[in-house]
Amino acid sequence: MKLTILYDNQAKNGFKSGWGFSCLIKYADKNIMFDTGWDANVLLHNMGKLGIAKEEIEIIVLSHAHWDHIGGLTQVMHPKMEVYVPASFSKNLKHEISQRAALREVNDAREIVKGVYTTGELGEDIKEQVLAVETDDGLIVITGCAHPGLDIILKTAREFGKVIGAIGGFHSFDKLDQLDNLSLIVPCHCTAYKTAIERRFSDRVKPCGSGEIVYEEK
Repeated sequence: MKLTILYDNQAKNGFKSGWGFSCLIKYADKNIMFDTGWDANVLLHNMGKLGIAKEEIEIIVLSHAHWDHIGGLTQVMHPKMEVYVPASFSKNLKHEISQRAALREVNDAREIVKGVYTTGELGEDIKEQVLAVETDDGLIVITGCAHPGLDIILKTAREFGKVIGAIGGFHSFDKLDQLDNLSLIVPCHCTAYKTAIERRFSDRVKPCGSGEIVYEEK
């Protein structure tokens, strides 16, 4: 299993940055993209640097309907792809997606493919889904912006098993003691307390940026 950041506010040399987030999940024989960032040109450039063609992406999971997480979608969809969206997405947006790919609406927690779970829709004002991916040591949670609260997200993900890591946007989450038991912490786009997290967990934080491999299982 391998997790690579495709789109973030920061970037490695040779990659492009942009306001938004996307993560590539290589799991068994599946290529899953979580969110698509905002600018499709940035996303496609970074995919090209990594040698990934859009036709190789079999599943896209969208965390929530904010533009900085879904903007690149139109340029990476293809007819053989499945796109998992929160059921609360607008009727028009779901219709547009369904014209270009196989739409999958998500209400409740479920396994998308073996070893990859969605929490289902979480939150009140902003509905958001989060992924939890199995590793040999436990689950890694991948968030978009974590609007529902990272504490709530981690609690929900633990219904699938032991959580060992969290990657993605943590939004305004400041209950840092709740990260004490994690061995991998990767705060990305839209993390208000990123500096405080990096200082407190310097031994467990990995840098986030376009092109960064943040987890790889040997």
